[in-house]
Amino acid sequence: MRLLVCGGAGFIGSNFVRQRLATTADEIVVLDKLTYAGRRESLRDLAEDPRFSFVHGAIEDPAAVAQAIEGAEAVVNFAAETHVDRSIAEPDAFVRTHALGTYVLLEAAREHRLRYLQVSTDEVYGSIEQGSFSERSPLEPSSPYSATKAGADLLVASYQRTFGLETLICRGSNNYGPYQYPEKLIPLMVLNALHGDRLPVYGDGLNVRNWLFVEDFARAIAHVLEHGLPGETYNVGGPDECDNLAVVRQIIELCGADRSLIEFVSDRPGHDRRYSLGSEKVAALGWRAQTRFAEGIERTVAWYRDNAWWWEPIRSGAYREYYARQYGTTLAE
Repeated sequence: MRLLVCGGAGFIGSNFVRQRLATTADEIVVLDKLTYAGRRESLRDLAEDPRFSFVHGAIEDPAAVAQAIEGAEAVVNFAAETHVDRSIAEPDAFVRTHALGTYVLLEAAREHRLRYLQVSTDEVYGSIEQGSFSERSPLEPSSPYSATKAGADLLVASYQRTFGLETLICRGSNNYGPYQYPEKLIPLMVLNALHGDRLPVYGDGLNVRNWLFVEDFARAIAHVLEHGLPGETYNVGGPDECDNLAVVRQIIELCGADRSLIEFVSDRPGHDRRYSLGSEKVAALGWRAQTRFAEGIERTVAWYRDNAWWWEPIRSGAYREYYARQYGTTLAE
């Protein structure tokens, strides 16, 4: 199969591409506009693979999409602005990518009659105090990020109902693992702990997340692409729940840091208290999470410790200014 993978230089996308090339005979074209979190470095080890090619461009650009989609048999769309804090400060970028970009991709997929999979998030459901969201749960997003992702999901579903396009939606819980940009909780805390920087924790730190190792999510997306029913949505939850403060404490232990580095900071506006996804529907297709959180977080810390070549350019660039604005402090040199 020849796949167009949009946003394939990002965190989840690059892990999906790497896994797909290692386990199938697919040819993969990555389309990515290489914003701050989409990085060619995340695909560096694939550059010599003859089945891999790269197109630099945005999903909201019809010309770039037309170039990249030529000869494809299916589209997997990871391309997204993903950080809630950035969506609060700059919501226009999220509207442009999630609304216009998804529309351009859907039109191209409709023209070529391709199977289309949209990668989405548990955040479209909002917060849940008890139990887990199912695919039938109402969408109640809390931020410009999750609202625009929910809008994109609805647009995708409409193309199946209106035009008969073979569309699928995969909503994942909180992903973590190698190649994740260090504005997200886990890589931020790992790198700060390794450098002796303060560990900023929002609010009381007791927001609960359903943690999913990125390789498990990549396998779920591939499984849904191959076995999912057109027009259906599949939730993909992790095997373990853990509040943010407990996650930070595990990272501190694995990094050999001190708990005194923890610093509680003002909570973000509209911060959801708890996410949880039920995975019964995707499990019925034959998928299961293979990585428990204790193993996954240990592998993640080890990867960041051993791959300074990937993250050092980030911490020495514009990211430092963003971090200072966000948390009112600076990073160690």
